[in-house]
Amino acid sequence: MSFGQGGPQWGPGGSGSQQPQWGSQTPDWAALAEASESRNRRRRWLMVGGGALATVAIGAAVAVAVVSTDGNGQAANRPASDLPATSDIPPDTTGPEPTFAETSAPPPLDPKDFISNVKKDTAPLSPDILFPGSRLTMGESRYEKGKTASTKDCASAVQGTLGTVLTKNDCTRLMRVTYSLDGVAVTVGVAVFDTEAQATKAKNDADNKSVVKSLSGDGVPAFCSSAVCRSTINSYGRYAYFTVAGFTNGKDVTQKDTKVFSTGDDLGEFTFRQIRRRGEAQASAAANE
Repeated sequence: MSFGQGGPQWGPGGSGSQQPQWGSQTPDWAALAEASESRNRRRRWLMVGGGALATVAIGAAVAVAVVSTDGNGQAANRPASDLPATSDIPPDTTGPEPTFAETSAPPPLDPKDFISNVKKDTAPLSPDILFPGSRLTMGESRYEKGKTASTKDCASAVQGTLGTVLTKNDCTRLMRVTYSLDGVAVTVGVAVFDTEAQATKAKNDADNKSVVKSLSGDGVPAFCSSAVCRSTINSYGRYAYFTVAGFTNGKDVTQKDTKVFSTGDDLGEFTFRQIRRRGEAQASAAANE
């Protein structure tokens, strides 16, 4: 077997492969380099082109996903830039609305109801219950408590036109208490009726000659028996209450005697508060039953 140019060609390419002629002729290195570069360029273009196709495919998938969340089939052919923002997409309202159990809490009790009718106003009642203690502080004033009194003969504890007013409106009881401070004394009279309507009418029927009798004793000298004094009239619930205030030395009260006026106002305000508290206490007790 000849290993020259005339024998069969055996090499890695298999039978019939054309091998370069390795003779004395020198290979064309420039041509070989150009062929290798051409093959490399084709491989790079294939890789870049494949990446672009993948990017386009991913972008299309995102666009389809965004359109599908809008719930509008007509938006499938719109570009991604025309799709609505997330904040513009309406929420899902197809779910059931929350339900709440109905409550039937009873309405709060009105304290005034318990002092407006004798049938509800059943708590114990006396001058010392309505006006407890031995002294009273209102603001910067400290009043000493004097004598107390109570009678079912309402007309016997008043003067002027007040006796007729109380009798006509069926007064059932009249309680009195006196307080004093620095030569000024005030007596409070509380007339009790069966209903609020009777107490209100008694207040409206009274005039400037309807006055409660002053109550002296227990350290308080007689006052307002003949001198000019200041008096007030009011009502709350089934109670009408009156004040008469003046000097313990028998001096007449004038418009300039603000000390007498403030004393009468303090005791009138305290009486109102005590009647109101009476209603609040009974309403609270009824609510806890």
